[in-house]
Amino acid sequence: MGDSPVEVREVQAASPEPPSLMVADLHCKNHLPKLGLLPLVALIFYEVSGGPFGVEAAVKAGGPLLSILGFLIFPFIWSIPEALVTAELSTAFPANGGYVLWISAAFGRFWGFQEGWCKWISGVADNALYPVLFLDYFKRVVPMFADGHTRLIALLVLTILLTYLNYRGLTIVGITAVCLTGFSLLPFLVMTFMAIPKIRPKRWSSVNLKTVKWRAYFNTLFWNLNYWDSASTLAGEIDNPQESFPKALLWAILLVIVAYVVPLMVGTGAIPLDDSKWEDGYFAEVGLQIGGSFLKWWIEVAALLANMGLFEAEMSSDSFQLLGMGEQGMLPKVFAKRSKHGTPMLGIIFSACGVLFLAWMSFEEIVEFLNFLYCIGMILEFAAFIWLRWSQPDLARPYRVPLGLVGVTLMSMPATTLLILVMCYATWRTIVISIGLQILGIMTYPFLEHAKAKGWMEFIDQKPVQAIPVSADPGPSSASESDDSEQKVTTGCDSILVLLGSGDR
Repeated sequence: MGDSPVEVREVQAASPEPPSLMVADLHCKNHLPKLGLLPLVALIFYEVSGGPFGVEAAVKAGGPLLSILGFLIFPFIWSIPEALVTAELSTAFPANGGYVLWISAAFGRFWGFQEGWCKWISGVADNALYPVLFLDYFKRVVPMFADGHTRLIALLVLTILLTYLNYRGLTIVGITAVCLTGFSLLPFLVMTFMAIPKIRPKRWSSVNLKTVKWRAYFNTLFWNLNYWDSASTLAGEIDNPQESFPKALLWAILLVIVAYVVPLMVGTGAIPLDDSKWEDGYFAEVGLQIGGSFLKWWIEVAALLANMGLFEAEMSSDSFQLLGMGEQGMLPKVFAKRSKHGTPMLGIIFSACGVLFLAWMSFEEIVEFLNFLYCIGMILEFAAFIWLRWSQPDLARPYRVPLGLVGVTLMSMPATTLLILVMCYATWRTIVISIGLQILGIMTYPFLEHAKAKGWMEFIDQKPVQAIPVSADPGPSSASESDDSEQKVTTGCDSILVLLGSGDR
């Protein structure tokens, strides 16, 4: 399966110090601040959700009952398994590049490159949605941005401004994400309390299976509940990723489910149902009927700012993925260079150009296209997760999913089935374009390898991934500190047993 897998040196589980896998970061700016737990939770929240904006299409496609059940059940079929895989492999490979490193370690650099190619295009397509959604909400306030040259100019200016914010540093992006999370969810908290006397639970049971638009329903659910692995691409920028990632993923899952289900139950239970009106931006109208014009405008502003947060989180993930691939020698060395703010200059430029290139597509086309490519990448990730469990049982895993090989295989089967189902609902146009892009990725890898061999472009000669050597005599102090650290990693979030295990013991 491609060239030989990345060499990984095993570390015995009985090591007195929690072992980890580190990739040499040849361009790390040690003086740059690292992201803490709270900004990481906010970034993951915005990678996946950003609030209930965008779930309206699920009600239009399937009605209240299927929408509420979908956002309650799908997290257990899809979101939690994806988050578990991300938690285990991100703590085993805490370096920029994320899933590219996982696939490379399992199946070789060729497949690692294909994973990076596929997921980067999917991420850029996802990011192209947010300036469009921003203007879709804004045109309700200023109709001149609905279409025409004014809209195109606004789209260009908005993308440039948001890209510049991303360039200024990941710390700024993280702090912005924290602030936006609170602001974008607060109006829905107010709306919930105001709606309690008006809620009629009988309205939640409304469903007509004969009129359900299954393609739109599944694509909407999947789009609103994926990308849990995106934050792994900037693991090298996280403070203590072995401890932070499992905790952050747990809190983000809880936040995402509540942020979807509660507004859905309020909106469909407090006002008479009209499926045809449930489209992007309809929550503002729900706010108008429940709390008046003030609540409507608050939700409109929250939606605008939430799309900014979604854009920033996704661009950070996409650009640091390219930086990680540059550090691994999969892309030219120039991709591994950082700006004075510690951000990946070329990765940001390429990602911004991709956003502008894809912005001409319709919302539905972009969602279906990015979902299809994302499914291909996720099938590779689940395969690598299971393969590494079988081929490298002693691989250092500071966090380990509390299941054996058979257990993780069974856990992955429903999620993989969902991936195949989403791909089956794609149109032929999406399938043809996606396959064409995959063929281009397959051709690009040998070209870059040839360019490296001929010296046409400068590449980093990346060393194999290896575990940090464990001291033979760490001393009592080190052992004690290690035990405390390990206890934090393995029991810090044990309130949900299905999500967190008992470490790699």
